[in-house]
This record gives sequence, structure tokens and C-alpha cells, in this order.
Amino acid sequence: MIKNNLTNIYNLTKSKKKKDLLNQVKLLNKHHFKKSLEYNKIIKSLYPNFEKIDNLEQLPMLPVRLFKSLELKSIKNKNIYKIMHSSGTSGSGLSKIYLDKENAKKQIEVLNKIFSSSITSERLPMLVISKKLEHDNDAFNAQTAAILGFSLFSKKNFYLLDKKNNIDFNEFQHFKEYVKNKPFFIFGFTSRVYENLILKLNFHDKIFENSILIHGGGWKKLDDIKISNREFKKILFKKLKIKKIYNYYGLIEQTGSIFIESPICGYFHTTAYSDIIIRDENFNVLRKNQKGLIQLISSIPTSYPGHNILTEDLGEIIGEDDCKCGLKGKYFKVYGRIEKAEIRGCSNFS
Repeated sequence: MIKNNLTNIYNLTKSKKKKDLLNQVKLLNKHHFKKSLEYNKIIKSLYPNFEKIDNLEQLPMLPVRLFKSLELKSIKNKNIYKIMHSSGTSGSGLSKIYLDKENAKKQIEVLNKIFSSSITSERLPMLVISKKLEHDNDAFNAQTAAILGFSLFSKKNFYLLDKKNNIDFNEFQHFKEYVKNKPFFIFGFTSRVYENLILKLNFHDKIFENSILIHGGGWKKLDDIKISNREFKKILFKKLKIKKIYNYYGLIEQTGSIFIESPICGYFHTTAYSDIIIRDENFNVLRKNQKGLIQLISSIPTSYPGHNILTEDLGEIIGEDDCKCGLKGKYFKVYGRIEKAEIRGCSNFS
């Protein structure tokens, strides 16, 4: 694992990071090959000489949809600490992500470094655009995982919605009395933020001028009202005077390894723990300024083989180590899910 004592997770240059991450992913390949029966079968079939590969772009990757159909875990059942499920909006079943205590702890450590390096290390009250959580401590979905993860940075949580997903104005009033004129976080899936703060709340309250909004997860089932990221920010400022807005990108299959949009340049950035590769529909590697499928690499997953996955999202690498915001590493755009996500050749992995 790349050391967790990095003072700045955005300081690694291309040459240093390439060497460190390549070695780490190769170790994870061997680890999961030995510990995961399903991963072992796939790698034996498609990458028989994987141990001889010395290029990050050629190392074994798994299509993300395999987590919906196979039991991909590298730990014994007795060591399962938590099971996370995807949201299941694509209609093709739910991903299951198996965590032991060590991997869960590692996720929290990395998420903490990403958040404190990108947004703030200060703990603030948080207005969550969701109903109050009711979940099994051992199993939960993507939204619950996100709320629990970001709640680590919250001084106290308030939930804007009631059990019927309507705005709870009594709770909102309690929240306002608690924060007064002090800074606070707002957290929610992008679609939930738009639906509730813009379409339902729809009035300016001075309290929002001191807020820091953190959102992600896209538009889910509200694709019919989807707007661009730029328009989203513009409306939130116009109606609520929210200035500090951070969009994040990540998958439950790589929880903890998220990408946060820089407010200076407007791009997502990789960290010391992650990398991104863009591929065409035939899995050929694309270079910068070419739109294609996003492949995500993470040094975090040890309890399940989610360290190198091909997503069903479209993206584009803009550059590396030369972003105007000053952060090192690759910076990129995300365009959303591919239409009727079915990647050519994925049947070869089944």
C-alpha cells in the first residue's frame, strides 16, 4: 500500500507515481489471485501470464458489472465485517462489496486524507439531503455508504427529509437555530440536491451563504431533469447564494478512493492512491482529449479484487501534472453512464 503518511496526496509526479502504483497493483494482483476463487478463474483464463506484465495499462482489469453477477471476495466468510451494495439503477442486479475490518479502516483513512486535502480538515455541522438513516450495520447501499463516509467530517448531522422523502421544515428550523450564521456542510446525491433545494425548497435563505456543498452520484432516475454541472452551480448560486460547491466522482466498488473536483479548474483529479485510464469500445488505450470508457485503479481494495476495474462511465483525460490549479497527477472530465451500458466483449469475462 502506498504509505498513508503522505502530507499531500496530490504531490506525486507522473514518474514517481507510475512506479509506486505499478508495484502496488502488481502486489494486489498476486494477493487476489491467491485469495479469490472467482478472480483466480478469470485471470487464469484471460491473463495467464499476468505476473510477467510490467505495464500498468496492460495489467488485468475487471468490468464493473462482474460485481453484480459473481461473488468477488478475497476474505473468508468469518472475516466479513460489512457488505456494501450498489444502488442498482441499471436494472442488472446489485454489486456486492465485501469488507473486512482492515480494508474498512483503510478506506476511512484514505477518504479522510482526500477530504482534508481537497476541502477542509475542519469538522462542521452537516445538512444531509436525505431521510434519517435506517440501516443494517453489516450491510448497506451506496447512498448510505456515502452518507456514513462523509459523516466522518461532520460535527453533527441533520436530515432535511422525513420518512416520506418530503422536506422536514421542523428539522430544517432546528438546523438553522443550531448553526446560526456559522459555516456548515451540505451533503447529498446530485439529483437529491437539485430536487429538494431547488425544485422543492425554492427560496433564498441567508443561511446557505455560509455553506459548503458536497455532491456526487449523478442523476440516477431523474435523468429527465438532468442539467450540466456548470448550470447546476449557476442555479445554486443564483437561488441560494451557495459559492463553495464540490462535486465528487467514485464507485461503491472502490469506496474511499474518490475524485474531487477542484473549484479552481473544474476538473476531477487523481490522488496518490488512484489512477485513471481511458479506453475505447475495443479496450484500446486512448490518450488525453479523447473520450472513452473510464478505467479506475486504486491501491485500497484488499478484501475484494476491486483494485483495477473498467467502469461503464464515459470520461476524458485533459492532462497530467500541468493543471492550472497546481495539483499534480491526471485531471479529467466525467460525462456520465454510457447508453444502455453493455460494453462489447464483456461476455468474455463471465
